[in-house]
This record gives sequence, structure tokens and C-alpha cells, in this order.
Amino acid sequence: MASFKTRIKQTSKKRGKVILAIDYNPTSKLESKILKNIKNLNKYLCGLKFNFHVILPLGLKEITQINKVVHRYGLQSIADIKLNDIGNTNKVTVDSLWKMGFDAVIVNPIMGKESLRKLTILAHKKGNGIIALCHMSAPEAKSSYEMNVNLNKSKKQITLYQLFLDWSLSQKVDGIIVGATYPEIIKYCKKKVNGKLNIYSPGIGTQGGNAKKVLSSGTDYLIVGRTILNSKNPIRVAKQLQQLTFDK
Repeated sequence: MASFKTRIKQTSKKRGKVILAIDYNPTSKLESKILKNIKNLNKYLCGLKFNFHVILPLGLKEITQINKVVHRYGLQSIADIKLNDIGNTNKVTVDSLWKMGFDAVIVNPIMGKESLRKLTILAHKKGNGIIALCHMSAPEAKSSYEMNVNLNKSKKQITLYQLFLDWSLSQKVDGIIVGATYPEIIKYCKKKVNGKLNIYSPGIGTQGGNAKKVLSSGTDYLIVGRTILNSKNPIRVAKQLQQLTFDK
């Protein structure tokens, strides 16, 4: 089986580099709403990202069925749970996610470099991917992801997102998350990764991120949720965003 990184790249060549973030609040019709969006929007997407608050109310049976539909349309499925725990808990969690049909999982590197390495190895054995959170799109993220940290009790300091980026590169994850609201940080990361991993940027539109600006800054994949889902014409918006990634 081709790797997750290869699979999503192949799909994006034909359908652009937009990933739909499923950000719905739980409702009795949640599954049908998701399936409807997949049917209507799949031509303009390379993947879907399912947030933790959506995965939990749906459950194993429903998520597995949804992911079968995702794959039927040739898309990739990403579990956004920002996984961060001890080794055994991480392993049990990703094993469950793979059984549900997810192709990749978003993790939080705060778990440590060694735990990140083990998770990446586990994922790659299955042909799946690990995407590491480097910097969130929310405004308050600046106070944590840009704080200085000491390296090995030395006087040298770097920011937390820079440390997470270094770990992501050294442990050969498939991609990193950098919020679309921080284009200058995207530029920094793009230069540093030098094509070794992909940059995924959430926060387009509703949170203030500008699609054109982040694409020119170096983002590889746009993660877009409410901007598409809450629009009066989701197909038109998805198509416009798709075209921007082709024009990049």
C-alpha cells in the first residue's frame, strides 16, 4: 500500500488541496449531514478531517461506515484528536483509529520526542500517517506555542513551535499543523522543512486566515470547516478554494 503522504498527494493532483474539517456540533442527524457533504463536495476535496467532538458521539459503527464512503470517493480521512499520552495509550488509540478506517491522526508533540517516534513507526507500518501539531490557529495559541523553552538546561532558547518542528523533522512525521492565522510562521516552517513533510493549515475564513496568503507562504493543504459548511453555497465556496490551490 502507498503511504498516506503519497495517497493524499495523488488525490490532490486531481482534486486540489482542500481538506474539509467536519466541525458540526452533535445532532441527531450528524451522520446523514456528513454523508451528504461527502457526496456533494468530494470533487473539490482531497480529504476530510474529523474533530474529536464529532468522533465521540458518532461511535465505532458510524465512523467506520463514514470512512468507507470517504474511501469510496477516493479521499483520505484524518482523525483530529491531538493525541498526547503514554506509549501504551497512544498505541491502543491509533490501533482503534486504524480499525475505524482513518488514514492519519493529528498528534501533539508535547508527549515527547521518543513517543512521537514510536507513534510514527506504528503508523508507517500500516501505511498510515502522523501529522504533528506545531502551532494552532486560535489567537490565544501565541501565548503557548511561541513561548521560549530551554534546550537541555543550556542557555540556548527556541520557541515551543520551533522545538515541535525540529522533532517532527527528526522523527519523520508526514506533516505538521500550522494555523492559517500565522503566515509568517508558515514561511519559517516551509523553509525549514525543505520538502521533507507537508504543512496543513486550519483557520481559513471564519478564524481570519486568508487562503491566498497562506498558500503563498508555503502551506501545502488548506483545512477548511465552517467557511464551507456554514456558507449558503458550500459547493461554490469549496470550488473557489480548490481553484486557489491549483493556481498556487
